[in-house]
Amino acid sequence: MANVLLFDLDGTLTDPRAGMVRCMRHALDRLARPCPPDDVLATFIGPPLRGTFGSLLETADRGVIEEAMTLYRERYGETGLFENHVYGGVPEMLEAARRAGSTLFIATSKPTVYAERIVKSFGLDRHLAGVYGAELDGRFDDKADLLAHLMTTERVTAETAIMIGDRATDVVAARANRVRSIGVLWGYGSEEELLGAGPDALCAAPSELATRLSKLGPTRAQPGAR
Repeated sequence: MANVLLFDLDGTLTDPRAGMVRCMRHALDRLARPCPPDDVLATFIGPPLRGTFGSLLETADRGVIEEAMTLYRERYGETGLFENHVYGGVPEMLEAARRAGSTLFIATSKPTVYAERIVKSFGLDRHLAGVYGAELDGRFDDKADLLAHLMTTERVTAETAIMIGDRATDVVAARANRVRSIGVLWGYGSEEELLGAGPDALCAAPSELATRLSKLGPTRAQPGAR
């Protein structure tokens, strides 16, 4: 039975650091709030932005967080999403996976409207069966909910699915849906972070993914769904 590979986007297929950091800084500057150094801002790449702004602004006030989201998106939608590049070896990784018979989807916390523009601009869409992301209003910010939605919509079984991403949230979402996972080490999550979430395998470079997939063995469901 062929695998269905669910790829994260930021930190897994593309490096969005320049655009995302500049857009976070833009939002905080417009709000006249203190802004940490770029290296600190980069540590927030991956998880949903509403949580990021809650942490950066030290608030749970939905109004303040949504104002920050609006300011972020006013720059991101025009410029920031293109301040991005594909990691070396990723196109070859996707092509090899597709030729091996796997079906490939994007499963990202980034809003679908942006994710679709990014994968198309880099020509990655030709490898993909679909792009699934969050809604602008926050629906599917929880990646476990996003994966459940993708699997229901596309009729993907847990036995065949494998989540591939660079942050603990990717692994946790996979486990919540009885899906196996591979943590990648070229993105923004550390090896310690990924191991703490309990992936089925780690992958150090895009060229190693095929080997990691073959070593996972027969498709099977994972215990412990939420």
